[in-house]
Amino acid sequence: MISILCYGDSNTYGYDPVTGKRFPPEVRWTGRLQKQLGDRFNVIEEGCNGRTTIYEHPIEAWKNGLLYLKPCLNTHKPVDVMILMLGSNDLKTVFRKSAKQIAYGASVLVETTRSFLRVKQGFEPKIILVSPPEIGEGIKSSPFRMSFSEAAIKKSKEFPPYYKAVAEKNGCIFFNAAEYIRPSEADSLHLMPDAHATLADEFEKIIRAEYKIYD
Repeated sequence: MISILCYGDSNTYGYDPVTGKRFPPEVRWTGRLQKQLGDRFNVIEEGCNGRTTIYEHPIEAWKNGLLYLKPCLNTHKPVDVMILMLGSNDLKTVFRKSAKQIAYGASVLVETTRSFLRVKQGFEPKIILVSPPEIGEGIKSSPFRMSFSEAAIKKSKEFPPYYKAVAEKNGCIFFNAAEYIRPSEADSLHLMPDAHATLADEFEKIIRAEYKIYD
């Protein structure tokens, strides 16, 4: 069985922008991906609302993605594939980070994953590094407007080249989510079911191509 660890934030958790609750497994991109890939794969959901790359929120430091990374990897090893989609929460005003600095945070996670699992499981996983979807133009009137300024819109559009550079440097598979999906109009941040379906479809194509499974 091929193990796929999905390490991300609320858009991996499956936050519903309309109700504020969680989409059921059959709607979340992780659940869809599991169903579409079938029994030869084990898709592991590790999404946490508010998770950052490496930056600590002054009140919610536990949402720092680096702090939980090694325990998570050690819990789920062997990890064959890791889908890493973080960076959106780093755009919060409190962090004051540029797109380049956020991509650097992602690079730390990639490098930590590779070095840690090289020792703990004897091989490095394939890593799909995802440049997160853009922040929507309506963020200024969103329920999350107190956390994100309009500057986040521009910065989110600057992600792809920086994330691509990190992927190329570290031998990752690069995926630009902004080419395929947009955030909901409900909050300009989280994904609706159609976007979850699209992510599942695209990740399925990548994984099947990597393992040459086309049934």
